[in-house]
Amino acid sequence: MKAKRIYLLLLSSMFLSLSFAQNAKLRQADKEYRDFAYVKTSEILLEVANKGYKSVDLFQKLGNSFYFRNRMEEAAKWYGELMQLTEDVDREYMFRYAQSLKAIKNYDESDRWMKKFYEADKADLRGKAFASNVDYLSTIEKLSDDFTVNNMSINTELSEFGTVQYKNLLVFSSTRGGGKEYQWNEQPFLNLYQAVKQPDGSYIHVEEFDESLNSKFHESTPTFTSDDRTIYFTRNSYVNNRLKKDEGGTVRLKVFRSTLDDEGNWSDPESLIINNDAYSVANPTINAAGTKLYYASDMPGTLGASDIFMSEIDKDGNVGKPVNLGSVINTEAKETFPYINAEGDLFYSSNGKAGLGGFDVYVVRGFEKKMENNEALGTQNLGKPVNSSKDDFGYYENNGTREGFFSSNRDGGKGDDDIYSFTIPECEQTVEGTVKDKKTLELLADATVILFDKEGKELQRMTTKVDGEYKFNIECDKEFLVRGEKELYISDEKRFLTPRTSQELVVELLLDKDEVAIAEATNLRDALDLNPIYFDLDKSNIRPDAEIELQKVISVLKKYPKINLDVRSHTDSRASDTYNQALSERRNKSTIKYIVEVGGIDAGRISGKGYGESQLLNKCSNGVDCNEEEHQLNRRSDFIIKEM
Repeated sequence: MKAKRIYLLLLSSMFLSLSFAQNAKLRQADKEYRDFAYVKTSEILLEVANKGYKSVDLFQKLGNSFYFRNRMEEAAKWYGELMQLTEDVDREYMFRYAQSLKAIKNYDESDRWMKKFYEADKADLRGKAFASNVDYLSTIEKLSDDFTVNNMSINTELSEFGTVQYKNLLVFSSTRGGGKEYQWNEQPFLNLYQAVKQPDGSYIHVEEFDESLNSKFHESTPTFTSDDRTIYFTRNSYVNNRLKKDEGGTVRLKVFRSTLDDEGNWSDPESLIINNDAYSVANPTINAAGTKLYYASDMPGTLGASDIFMSEIDKDGNVGKPVNLGSVINTEAKETFPYINAEGDLFYSSNGKAGLGGFDVYVVRGFEKKMENNEALGTQNLGKPVNSSKDDFGYYENNGTREGFFSSNRDGGKGDDDIYSFTIPECEQTVEGTVKDKKTLELLADATVILFDKEGKELQRMTTKVDGEYKFNIECDKEFLVRGEKELYISDEKRFLTPRTSQELVVELLLDKDEVAIAEATNLRDALDLNPIYFDLDKSNIRPDAEIELQKVISVLKKYPKINLDVRSHTDSRASDTYNQALSERRNKSTIKYIVEVGGIDAGRISGKGYGESQLLNKCSNGVDCNEEEHQLNRRSDFIIKEM
């Protein structure tokens, strides 16, 4: 009996020792986790989990310690253990589990958890994006291109990413420098490096970009102004050679700027006014004009983990207030690594949209022009081979040299993140068709067919022969307008967007005999079905797209030489009454001047007046909350026939 009691005491003591040891490990793991030391966290917790211990907190931290290091196979395993233990968890774990499953190409199971995620909160933009496009995989497949991406020779077994071309160099970020390690992933801190372009297009001779710009902490994601005299880049927040943490213990990122002097030396980097010790600002890109800086941040007003923002840069280099680019681009997840190309297309990476997995690269074509014109934005996935089931980010392209670069941690790479290069494929398109009588479908000879770009600038024109046919060679992935004209006929025009891959487009033009009812008090805006006469913000000059519409008015005036016209220009209610009145008068004068000077119409036949916001067509007066379409209805030009 005594021996039995001793045995039980020993057994109890052993269990207590194991329990104390386990609790000590869990406490140590908690400390490492709070310090963002995810490698050490996972090592400790794996030891505990492999001994059979289970808890919600354990599986959450294990999943997160792999998820935040992009170790998605392990993350999926431990999030799966969490969901088997309980589904009564923060819905963010459903999203992370779905993302982890997608990264290992388990799309069916990923979609099942995204559906649960959406049903838990149908207002979340990430869930809505999934629910609105459940057939996203086939959509992305259609957007994919057939070209080869190459893992560059400059990559190492560590991390390389964030490329930009500078003169004959490729400048990028890398952890190859050794030295102090970053506890998040136990790799050295990032610095800026360069590789030199060779005649065959390869890049070799890797070395530090500039020692004066690199510190012992992170420097990454450079961007240069078009004159090569100014660099913007990301850097850790630090003071007195020590990392600076916010109240939550996070080391924030900031955007710095440096300028090149005449001796070729970079100035001491200055922190931009948009930076703050309470949040991160990172991954800058500057437009070709040097007037807008785009970047990622988790500042107040962010929809998710980070959003894409923009700040104006004035002629003195002052950086303006951050503007969030909105919910078409940003989600409740993470949007980052913006890049604006020379044509004004905005590229960025997101893990909050319906993509192939991890971060995918998305693009808003014609972003800057659409923002200027208050046009609706549309974003699309770049598809394969740029995107994969893993993280794809840091996109950069040079349409002049037809070179492209991006970064990825996809399978088959040399290290953690690698830089991939590709040649932008040549793309040839044709648009062709016939010009016919709309009623009889007779082929029309001697019709003039004119091709315009999206801004209304004439590109090409030709005259049809007896077969009524026309054909133009055009660029891919662009918007065009084609118009058919013939004497005694009303012109017909069609807008179209060319695909990203080579093919032939057919656009038929049907011309109706000129039977438009013209009488006194007729508004030619309605009779001719004119598109709105757009002006740039706060400007009164006639834009190329407005010229197309004004040419229709001029055609009527030439056909009916006895018509006298009253031009009436209107604004919406935004800005003051006095300002809008003056703006409408300037725009009215510009419109009349174009009709007279360009159209060759006698000035005595044209009168006009600006009405400001005095004749609104809807409720959108001062102080009334209206959307852009409602305001657009009030920004109009009327062309009233006052005498025939």
